Amino acid sequence: MSQPTLKLDRIDMKILAELQKNARMTNVTLADAVGLSASPCLMRVKRLEQAGYITGYGAHVALPKLGETVTVFTEITLNGHTRDYFQRFEQALRGVEEAMECHLVSGGYDYLVKFVTRGLPHYQDVIETLIDRNIGINKYFSYIVLRTPIDKPELPLSTLFGE
Repeated sequence: MSQPTLKLDRIDMKILAELQKNARMTNVTLADAVGLSASPCLMRVKRLEQAGYITGYGAHVALPKLGETVTVFTEITLNGHTRDYFQRFEQALRGVEEAMECHLVSGGYDYLVKFVTRGLPHYQDVIETLIDRNIGINKYFSYIVLRTPIDKPELPLSTLFGE
């Protein structure tokens, strides 16, 4: 069953932008920020959720406060390039908790994967386990993140789609 498609107006876009900044704000605060009364605002939020424009709400966790971790971006090239290879790899990676993002890309390799682990030995265990599972990995290159000077959790909706 597919989600209904909505034609979003500028108020819908404002609602999405405001919720990206603070999803815990009250409906009254949100309504005030977008220029609506509370009831129509809540109806719009529910409609955006039902249509799949809002896919969830969550907290931004300060990972360094919890302990030492390492973030590694990994370029992965598969042995083959048929649908079966892609599906097998993606299905296996879905079960790896440390794999935070996976992107099928064009260029010199097939996937760019973001891992977050307890440290380099943990990362090495994760990648060796994937290789041992025989899911079609031909080669991989790892890039350890030293620091992250820019990390924007909010998408620039007005820049991307106008207002």
